[in-house]
Amino acid sequence: MDKIKRFFECLVPITACNLKCEYCYVIQENRRTLKKAIFSYTPSEIRYALRKERVGGICYFSICGAGETLLQKEVVAIVKELLSEGHYVNITTNGTLTQRFQELVDILSPDEMARFHVSFSFHYLELKKRNLLNTFFENVRQIRNSGGSILVQFNLYDGYIDSLDEIKNICLKEIGAYPQVALTRREDTGNVTDGTVRIHTSLTDEDYMRLGSSFNSPLFDFTNKNFKVKRSEFCYAGEWSSCLDLSTGMLTPCYACGKAINIFHNPNQKIKWNAVGHDCKLDYCVNSSHFLSLGTIPALDTPTYAELRNRKDANWYNEQMLSFLSSKLCESNQEYSKIKIEYLTLKSRLRKFYRKMKR
Repeated sequence: MDKIKRFFECLVPITACNLKCEYCYVIQENRRTLKKAIFSYTPSEIRYALRKERVGGICYFSICGAGETLLQKEVVAIVKELLSEGHYVNITTNGTLTQRFQELVDILSPDEMARFHVSFSFHYLELKKRNLLNTFFENVRQIRNSGGSILVQFNLYDGYIDSLDEIKNICLKEIGAYPQVALTRREDTGNVTDGTVRIHTSLTDEDYMRLGSSFNSPLFDFTNKNFKVKRSEFCYAGEWSSCLDLSTGMLTPCYACGKAINIFHNPNQKIKWNAVGHDCKLDYCVNSSHFLSLGTIPALDTPTYAELRNRKDANWYNEQMLSFLSSKLCESNQEYSKIKIEYLTLKSRLRKFYRKMKR
């Protein structure tokens, strides 16, 4: 069975969206310009730049827009190209654009659909207000019935408190299980003077956790466990995983770490992979349910990506996707030698000392 070689967290810098959720991080940060992204490369050029021979093997690409991912017309073609190359692909979507789902079902072969994963963000109140609940669940079922794998998750915030039982009941009825739960952060930190990251709630942390835990969501439990926890272990982000802007080809080791390089401009040039190691600039792993569950820090014992998302009793994952996302990056990659880790750690300490001296 296929094993994951590398993981790419892929951004589509579109802020256009057909929903308007209060807790949306783009709205919180006042970045919603309702604009679509401009792509500098065609889907076929993107495929060639990300061919298996160049990236080392079969990879997992998770594609997400800052707005609604599928409003960007190029996404369907990019998904097709990456799947045709033999990779596995996820898209994160609000699940409302039926035409786009039909396009995907029409162009993907059964083999490609088996390697396709859709993360459906369940924005319950917006869907209810716009009379899109049936549309959402019909699109979820279409992907699953066509052989793809699905995740349904919702962002826990105060506006949903009075609707939690409704959310549980409708999901049980329509998709056979409770949704997974995503912890929601406050992103409008301009009024926060101490720089502390906060949960998007007026409840105490304990009451917020209690509400989320009622969904028996491994995703919620794992995210909470790692929320605001600074990692000190050696991290292979940059070597085994990266963040990639699909519109420009700019690749970075992680969200706030390392120098960005354009890997689409010269697709025949070898990509230089460099692990972040101990030089992480972030206060905590802001996307731990992706990176940590896939094993970017092999010293951590974590549930797999599939264990955090799949609802086994409802068969959200097909067998091939379950097997693939139950593997970890360390199974297809070799860890650095002790000498190399010590060398990189020393370089990191020297860089930090140099930056401190400059300040």
